Amino acid sequence: MSADAEFEGARSPKTPRFRGPIMLRRDRKKGIGTTDQHLLDERGPVDWVHTDPWRVLRIQAEFIEGFGALAEVPSAVAVFGSSRTHSDSAEFQAGLAIGSALARAGFAVITGGGPGVMEAANRGASEAGGYSIGLGIELPFEQHLNEWVDLGINFRYFFARKTMFVKYSQAFVCLPGGFGTLDELFEALTLVQTRKITRFPIILFGTEYWTGLMDWIRDSLLGSAKIAPGDMGLLHLTDSVDEVVRIIVEAAQARHELSETGALEEQW
Repeated sequence: MSADAEFEGARSPKTPRFRGPIMLRRDRKKGIGTTDQHLLDERGPVDWVHTDPWRVLRIQAEFIEGFGALAEVPSAVAVFGSSRTHSDSAEFQAGLAIGSALARAGFAVITGGGPGVMEAANRGASEAGGYSIGLGIELPFEQHLNEWVDLGINFRYFFARKTMFVKYSQAFVCLPGGFGTLDELFEALTLVQTRKITRFPIILFGTEYWTGLMDWIRDSLLGSAKIAPGDMGLLHLTDSVDEVVRIIVEAAQARHELSETGALEEQW
């Protein structure tokens, strides 16, 4: 007796059965049932909520929530930096100053919503009367959105959160930070370099902290022809809050002018 014949109501291997858009040619387990049956039957295990098809719906829901919440925010700038930065440090004060200056220039400020530099930038924007946004992430250790966030969204998935940063930011400003800051930095560089997104300013704030990285990019990556000479121009390095704002404002103005002439894609 064949293996398929062991199942009740076994059918020919060539006879397909359909479960929604899914076609099955052979039963691999007994009592597969219909989609409606699985939906409406209250009995049975709940492991299905952890399966990949169900995760797709959660992912879709995160994108819908994010797009819906952020669709009407004003022009915004993303500020990144370490969550471990102490409030009495120069880097925290720089975050405050940058958040405040961006708000006064008419930009909303988007951060990861956590403590440290993120809290500083949110606080600076809020105290200056600007719009302060936090995009949190579910982590193994507990972390809440800081109290200076006006609009906060918590994400399960990093890639959904990353999309919101890129889609709703006119520039990235990176203060000293760790792996998370580097992750956002190099993803933005890759997207801009490969023209997957329209070019926008990527600013490293803190020459003492970032000079080593800039030297490595120039000497190792450019020096061995792993990047093009023009790619170095994708990064700005500064210690000046005023220069941060100037770079972003000038880029926004240039982008607006290019969009009006239909030449936005020719700025490369």
